[in-house]
Amino acid sequence: MGGFFGAVSKRDCVLDVFYGVDYHSHLGTSRAGMAALDSEKGFQREIHNIENSPFRTKFAGITDEMQGKACIGCISDGEPQPLLIRSCHGVYAICITGKINNADALMKQYLSFSGGHFEALSGGRVNATEIVAALIDQKSDLTDGIRFAQDSIDGTANILLLKDDGSILAARDKYGRLPVNIGKSNDGYCVSFESFAYQKLGYQNEYELGPGEIVRITADKTEILSPRLGEMKICAFLWTYYGYPNSCYEGINVEVMRNRNGRIMAQADSKNMDLSKIDYVSGVPDSGTPHAIGYANESGVPFGRPFIKYTPTWPRSFMPQNQNERNQVAKMKQIPVHDLIEGKKLLFVDDSIVRGTQLRETVEFLYENGAEEVHMRSACPPIMYSCKYLNFSRSTDEYDLITRRTIRELEGDEGMNHLEEYADGTTERGKNMRCAICQKLKFASLDYQSIEGLIEAIGLDESQVCTYCWTGKE
Repeated sequence: MGGFFGAVSKRDCVLDVFYGVDYHSHLGTSRAGMAALDSEKGFQREIHNIENSPFRTKFAGITDEMQGKACIGCISDGEPQPLLIRSCHGVYAICITGKINNADALMKQYLSFSGGHFEALSGGRVNATEIVAALIDQKSDLTDGIRFAQDSIDGTANILLLKDDGSILAARDKYGRLPVNIGKSNDGYCVSFESFAYQKLGYQNEYELGPGEIVRITADKTEILSPRLGEMKICAFLWTYYGYPNSCYEGINVEVMRNRNGRIMAQADSKNMDLSKIDYVSGVPDSGTPHAIGYANESGVPFGRPFIKYTPTWPRSFMPQNQNERNQVAKMKQIPVHDLIEGKKLLFVDDSIVRGTQLRETVEFLYENGAEEVHMRSACPPIMYSCKYLNFSRSTDEYDLITRRTIRELEGDEGMNHLEEYADGTTERGKNMRCAICQKLKFASLDYQSIEGLIEAIGLDESQVCTYCWTGKE
């Protein structure tokens, strides 16, 4: 997905941005970049591939090379950024987070009347950030251009733009699916995806942008250039999976939500099964763990960690591009605690179940080490649709999803007309799907958090939360 961080200060702020971007490393695994503006050096930019080496390693020593009292940076799952653009608005640096579904159509439309060109990437693709810049530059004013870009984009785009006058423009996507936070220090201001990213750097929470809002940030003040729009559809996965535990979105802390979510799941389970027969409740690390702690606290079943992820030398399991390599890395990281596995009935809580590939191998690993039963709970409802806003599931085909594959096996194409019924565990179809997935992945039992339970755990009105992955509703 990706995240960004920027700062404008009365002093050099490149180091602040270095650490601020690093605190977004959980959001992207492909590329990272920084761009700074200095009164003598002008614009400077650096971009590195971070697929097999962390941000800090690739950007070590950046403060010896880059200076400036205004700086932006980003972590990305996609194309290189920030980009440096020279246009009718002067020179500026720009980066985005989100997903643009109609990028090809926007590119072709622009080329049809501009007579211009885009830099082509491998396979002829065009950098989505460059397309956003081209949209912005069609208007004589940057604020109007950003609004035009947001209105033209099918998908999601948060925009961070460093101008040649040393100010930063920050824009939240028009439905507020992703966050944009402003922090304040004695020397200036910063802007960040994650709220916790600036708190260790001496910034205090100042302001959270609303949907569609655009602000201008200088070292002395923030100025609203375009007010927030009315409707918000913030992504629920920010709380269940994507967000770091310390972060808050719309004033709701991630760790607190996950604990509350686990408690709600335990309350529902206690009506349907005898939890006293479970020896340990555990989370599929790492993001499943706080959900599991909430579940354990509510149910009274002891929390335990039957296996530990060995992370000092193994990279994150989804960083390698090859799926087989990702699976092998995930397997190598799992170190069993035999005393908590052998002969035990275990209940695991995972943040979500998407394809089920790694989860199947995890369960096989537990049985190989002597587990008697492995029950599985998903901290969110069954994923029925690939995300078209944030690349959450990374699926190019709906049948990559284990739910869709299972439904097709059970009922063929007719099953696609009953997805809502399959999502509901109280219906006959819902029970059949869960039973079939249990057989596939060797679970002793399986259930999912309900939409109602998830919304209750988040604490926002359902109309303000994007639940497309589960319901298919905009």
